[in-house]
Amino acid sequence: MLEVLVFVYENYWRGDACPELHALERKLSAHGFEPDEIHEALVWLDGLNIAAQTICLPQETEAEWKPAPSDAAMRVYSVAEQDHLGAQCLGFVSFLESSGVLPPALREIVLDRAMAAPAPVQLDALKIIVLMVYWRFGHEPDALILDELCDDSEDRVAH
Repeated sequence: MLEVLVFVYENYWRGDACPELHALERKLSAHGFEPDEIHEALVWLDGLNIAAQTICLPQETEAEWKPAPSDAAMRVYSVAEQDHLGAQCLGFVSFLESSGVLPPALREIVLDRAMAAPAPVQLDALKIIVLMVYWRFGHEPDALILDELCDDSEDRVAH
């Protein structure tokens, strides 16, 4: 499924540039993806579309994406979320949120779509999910965050 999502991300500039799911299914099949992978990805994308319709985010300026600080708000993860995502993925979500690039509404969509992915979700899969959520809203993260999302941490060399 993740390979299909990466293909969609790379081939369609924004979520609104993506064809309807039936047309996308034919295109994915023509590119040689397995029917089961295509079906899983289309169900996942449909869930992303439904989740995206439930919120309205400003798309004017990046400053509007930054969440307003609130000392009273705290996200508590359920046991199911902890089991499905693991500490590494939840830590990465926390990093994005504390960096001001993942507002609470988008965080909830990321978590919803991560819970819809096969368990256990690895960090690389979560990064693809985050990219797809940004993609759906037509938002390209800044260069440093995009580098963090696209970088393979396995190849990093400590200084």
